Amino acid sequence: MLDLLVQGGTVVDGTGSKGARADVGVRNGRIVATGKIDEAATRTIDANGLVVSPGFVDPHTHYDAQLFWDPFASPSNLHGVTTVIGGNCGFTLAPLAPGDADYIRQMMAKVEGMPLVALENGIDWDWSSFGSYLDRLDGKIGINAGFLVGHCALRRTVMRDAAVGNDATPEHVQAMVKLLHESLEAGGLGFSSSKAYTHEDGDSQPVPSRASNREEILALTSAVRDHPGTTLEFIIDGCLGKFKEDEIDLMVEMSLTAGRPLNWNVMGVNAKNRNYEHQLSAGTRARERGGRIVALTMPTLGGLKMSFHDFCALFLIPGWSEVMSLPVPQRIEKMKDPAVRKQMDDLACSKDAGVLRDLSRWDCYEIGETFAPENEGLFGRVSGDIAKERGQSAQDALFDIVIADGLRTGLWPIPADDDPESWQARTEVWRDERALIGGSDAGAHLDRMCGARYPSAFLGDVVRDRGLIPLEEAIHLMTDAPARLFGLRERGRIAEGWHADLVLFDPQAIQAGPIHTRADLPGGTERLFSEAQGVKHVFVNGVEVVCDGKETGNLPGTLLRSGRDTETVAIPAG
Repeated sequence: MLDLLVQGGTVVDGTGSKGARADVGVRNGRIVATGKIDEAATRTIDANGLVVSPGFVDPHTHYDAQLFWDPFASPSNLHGVTTVIGGNCGFTLAPLAPGDADYIRQMMAKVEGMPLVALENGIDWDWSSFGSYLDRLDGKIGINAGFLVGHCALRRTVMRDAAVGNDATPEHVQAMVKLLHESLEAGGLGFSSSKAYTHEDGDSQPVPSRASNREEILALTSAVRDHPGTTLEFIIDGCLGKFKEDEIDLMVEMSLTAGRPLNWNVMGVNAKNRNYEHQLSAGTRARERGGRIVALTMPTLGGLKMSFHDFCALFLIPGWSEVMSLPVPQRIEKMKDPAVRKQMDDLACSKDAGVLRDLSRWDCYEIGETFAPENEGLFGRVSGDIAKERGQSAQDALFDIVIADGLRTGLWPIPADDDPESWQARTEVWRDERALIGGSDAGAHLDRMCGARYPSAFLGDVVRDRGLIPLEEAIHLMTDAPARLFGLRERGRIAEGWHADLVLFDPQAIQAGPIHTRADLPGGTERLFSEAQGVKHVFVNGVEVVCDGKETGNLPGTLLRSGRDTETVAIPAG
């Protein structure tokens, strides 16, 4: 007898093949039959009118901490995600040296936007090795999750306070390599690192990995080669605009030294500046030399909240730190000064601002939450329209609004690249072997964004409403494509013998719900959240984890370990 029979749905198997009406039979967590099935089942679901898809694979998350207090990885699970990859950007919670928990907490709060109160109250921090960290999660999660080993934790464990801003000695590097070997042997999925100038620790100093040199990084990637089923992830300054020659060369050497694919996050696609074409050339260079570099790119727009009160991209505009680093009262006084406003505008509009220059479109902010009586009624309105009504410049109107709110106003930038040419370019990029859909950052930047909603938003807005890409291809790009890049064994497709990670959704109703605030983190702290619409059932390893938009409470997820749950992905030979 089957444990589960999904009957009469349109099965889209993840390979890109055209969907067809069929049944899916599940036993012991595996798909055992597809097609017309007459065998009896303990549970039968009538899937008429629904699409039956493999569970979605999110290749770039930061659920490393959240899974301790939220084993379901919400809201990713509500949007059909059944497998997540964590430990990205060089940031992991392990290995952990004695007395280092506070440093790691402070760093994660600053660089990944995880509320410090939640990190302090939601986790015991009672591990030391990477393996003991994995053991703490094994058997206690509601989705499948695997974790890369972060460079910052390796460096901090070996070098302690000297990890920030200092070169590693040969002995340090040797100790880091040994620690990485141990972490990969315990099941780490690979190695991640960051050289991005935007990444600072809790003391506003460059994170440990930024002090590493080429030799240190390549020594660590060389260790990855010795462990089957592993991969690389990297973030560097050029990820925000254009790569320098030495950045491309380093990424290529990392892939070649490890003998593994390398993915980086996150590539924007805009037909007006076409920087992405240069960024994709890194993949071409790697392929020519026998390596592989893949850019992650999000298939949706918007959903990024800004604030002049708390750290966000506005704080990263070159030259703004003189004002934005001040305590809030002094920051407000500076922002009232017309001369300071002009200086801030000039800096935000300059070429040095790079991709952050879009934030200077002062007339293109949707007003979110407000707090002052004089801002009542502004919710949902656009700053440019308000400025016209007031007879002000857009910058003055916007600054006056946020100052009245004590800088706490929620601001939602209106995308500058929501045009037909950019969407056509995105469609081409999604189909490019040098790119992969992903980059949600789910589990991070909790007060700024809710990237976890992208599968529902992609299928609703881009696939159904805009009609830019066939449903079958879109599902392939979120299931089999990422699963194959990471070498996930028998995941990402609906096929006999494969793990029963399944999503059942209504193609006419699927959409991401509006982003709103929920105060449900440890210590009562807040996060942005979005429910899914039209997702009826989500199964992980044959067990239902979401039913009609609600979590079931089941914890059938697999803690993915390299070699056991992954296989080595071949990279081009040239």
